[in-house]
Amino acid sequence: MSSCQEKQQCGSQQGSELPEHLFRELDAFIDTLPTKEGHLITVLHKAQSLFGYLPEEVQQYVADALNVPVVQVFGVVSFYTFFTMIPKGEYPISVCMGTACFVKGAGKVVDALKQQLQVDVGEVTPDGKFSIDCLRCVGACALAPVVLVGEKVYANVTTDQVKDIIADFA
Repeated sequence: MSSCQEKQQCGSQQGSELPEHLFRELDAFIDTLPTKEGHLITVLHKAQSLFGYLPEEVQQYVADALNVPVVQVFGVVSFYTFFTMIPKGEYPISVCMGTACFVKGAGKVVDALKQQLQVDVGEVTPDGKFSIDCLRCVGACALAPVVLVGEKVYANVTTDQVKDIIADFA
């Protein structure tokens, strides 16, 4: 019996806002693995790609599915910055705050994004389209300041460009 089926029978999915079909997709993915052992990060990557983030419910689900303690799952999720326990917008905006980017005005770019989108860092716009995050360094110092929207990279960003960057995805 899959973890998804067990979850339905136990009723622990009751009241969840997370779509049941995503749990089934995650189960299907786990079933393709040659073994469950040693694939925690792989499964977490898949779970985050499906759900968009890794809330407690998904972490518990992964722990149960892989027969590992939930504290081990949380340890991995909280250690690696790629993983997030906070929902992101459809178009997550990340601003590099490394030294080069910061010196060249990344802080002002963040302020312009916050003003334009009317949300703070770590929040999602009410329509679910955008979220703002700050990164330590993206390793593109020659392009400072750098803004990422999803996987699209914007270089040498100024506050005047913020409106146009958002318009690219609106």
